[in-house]
Amino acid sequence: MSTAPRTTRDGLGAGETGAVSPERNGLRGAASATRPVVPESDGGAAGSERRYFSRDLSWLEFNARVLAQALDERVALLERVRFLAIFTNNLDEFVQKRVGLLNRLIDAGIVAPFPDGLTPREAFDAVRARILELQGVQAECFETRIRPALGEAGIVLMAYADLTPAERAVVDDWFRVNVYPVLTPLAVDPGHRFPFISNLSENLGVMVSRPDDSERQFARIKIPDVVPRLVRIDDLEGMPKPEGESAAGPTRSRRGDDRVRLVGLDEIIRNNLDDLFPGMVIHDVMAFRVTRSADTRGEDEREVDNLLESVEEELAQRRIAPVLRIELNTDPSPRILEVLERELGIEARDVYRRPGPLEYLDLYQIADLDRPDLKDRPWAPITPPRLAEKSVSIFDVIRERDVIVHHPYESFQASVEHFIASAARDPDVLAIKQTLYRTSPKSPFIESLIRAAKSGKQVACLVELRARFDEHRNVRFARQLEKAGVHVAYGVVGLKTHCKCSLVVRREQGGVRCYAHVGTGNYHPRTAQLYTDLGLLTCRRDIGDDVVTLFNALTGHAETPVYKKLLVAPQHLRKAFARLIDREIENARAGRPARIVAKMNSLEDKKTADRLYAASQAGVPVELYVRGFCCVRPGVEGLSENITVTSIIGRFLEHARIYHFAAGQEEMLEGETYIGSGDWMYRNLNDRVEAVVPIEDPEARRRVLNIIEVHRADRRNAWDLRADGSYVRRAASAGAAPDSAEALGTFETMMRSGG
Repeated sequence: MSTAPRTTRDGLGAGETGAVSPERNGLRGAASATRPVVPESDGGAAGSERRYFSRDLSWLEFNARVLAQALDERVALLERVRFLAIFTNNLDEFVQKRVGLLNRLIDAGIVAPFPDGLTPREAFDAVRARILELQGVQAECFETRIRPALGEAGIVLMAYADLTPAERAVVDDWFRVNVYPVLTPLAVDPGHRFPFISNLSENLGVMVSRPDDSERQFARIKIPDVVPRLVRIDDLEGMPKPEGESAAGPTRSRRGDDRVRLVGLDEIIRNNLDDLFPGMVIHDVMAFRVTRSADTRGEDEREVDNLLESVEEELAQRRIAPVLRIELNTDPSPRILEVLERELGIEARDVYRRPGPLEYLDLYQIADLDRPDLKDRPWAPITPPRLAEKSVSIFDVIRERDVIVHHPYESFQASVEHFIASAARDPDVLAIKQTLYRTSPKSPFIESLIRAAKSGKQVACLVELRARFDEHRNVRFARQLEKAGVHVAYGVVGLKTHCKCSLVVRREQGGVRCYAHVGTGNYHPRTAQLYTDLGLLTCRRDIGDDVVTLFNALTGHAETPVYKKLLVAPQHLRKAFARLIDREIENARAGRPARIVAKMNSLEDKKTADRLYAASQAGVPVELYVRGFCCVRPGVEGLSENITVTSIIGRFLEHARIYHFAAGQEEMLEGETYIGSGDWMYRNLNDRVEAVVPIEDPEARRRVLNIIEVHRADRRNAWDLRADGSYVRRAASAGAAPDSAEALGTFETMMRSGG
């Protein structure tokens, strides 16, 4: 990072979406963000192309709300820095997945419009324009807000040119010892082919020539990841200690700490190119960053003989996948750009000129500095009260009554990890079965399953090899588990296994009992501290039987498994939700209590959206909490006036899925409530194995519905989607009590109450 200051099918594809107004979300300086993105209502009865917002552009508006956190001065400074990095990380994944798909459709000559009315080409153009617009806001935020605030706090981002001659000498010596041996300048000439440019790498392109030859040659230097990308120069041996004030800022921060002075590694390399090209004339230098497609779809899974080998082959193909985007600064070198366009096979549409640094992921290094005064108050999850007594077996607790756990407010380690670890150690446990979609590099679940297998228990694990961006890790885990004697399956051919289920079969007095965990989030200790998720621990006979049936279907052969309570995709979940929504419509028409409350990550499925519109038109209040993209257009007279959509954005990533239906009952506690792994998206309902479970214990149901009550009251972290497509951040009323959910917001309220 340079620290120098710089001024488809039934799912919905790309199309029109809501914008985040700069006045409403603090994205000042991006005046063009306020734009008419939804056509005028057609007499209150919108045409089919106007019924929905776009998946892709709506996702970009979610990322705009993430960016708004960096602009929010109520957020701790280093957390704002982290949100700038998260914005870039999110955008990288979006480009790899979604822009790759749009390019593939364009290149295939597809001109049929998506349900929102835009063709793939029109959708691509709109996506590209919005990406550049938001990156401009990001750069302005960094330069005019974050950077000055960091300087005042004693964290000084310096340019190499700001160093004194003595300081430069020390930095240059450090470069020669620690960086120079790592670098590999790769020239392009008749004897050297154009080098491979890896995905998401930052590079320097250099045009050089011999002193006696006017012919210029291209060379590329990759900025290495094995050296810190921001160099703390005052930690370098021999660095002169600055005295008093200097042009680079104060020696100490306002709170009296020694300041941290940082210089970007790319700048240090750029200013030492003579060492890399001795005797050559350097004409042009340009930084660039490449993004490759993750949409490398190989042969149909049904045609492959070995799924593990197929995934490994796909990963190898992804490494050399087509280049989707090359990011440059606003004033690139024409000569270097010409070389890159020719050698990488890119078009003008793939070139993104943007202000500010190219590599905002370097900001994670700043966000991780030891400055607790500039961060959120640390949060230590509490042990669920019913699991706090160490002398009581977790199986005894579950047998007494269902346990609902709410992460990260309640400890994942003391609940879900403890459940599997206890089963692995318990001599009365006969079998353990678990699905793994994503987990941590040193997963305690892998360790527990291996320990259980080695102790003679029957252990089965469904490892999803196609979890995007986790494929390498999951392939390694699958081999590790198989080597230890665990029965490993890769799921159902043609489907991703996304459900979060565990089964423990235990020998007890009176026979064998099944204990189950069904959750909304991954078995991943790290993300369990960052994502809000729910999990149900139960030994109810009917749910246990259903989880047994589910695992048998995943590891064996079962065309039409029958479930008593569990709602499982793809066989039953779509039909079940349709039936539940239709019942609310019938109840509303009959004058009985009716309501739908749903909380999820994303909502894109067209058939479900149409059913929600029908429910609204029947008078059913539809309350949606959708953190990410939402294709439903709320508040349109005659279409969706009874639908509200709210997005909660803040300290943790909202990840839980909750579905509530009145079922003819006035009181919410008397209605039907479910949690599970699937969103209302085409892929979740049709192309994945998902599991949604009813919450039948009254206390567990009360705790789940309390989350909805807090969201309703939240005027700190909540954004409401309007019919015109804009997201408006709620503001607390003047009379709000300072300790109320309205003033504190979802995350602080939940931390204070322990979830």
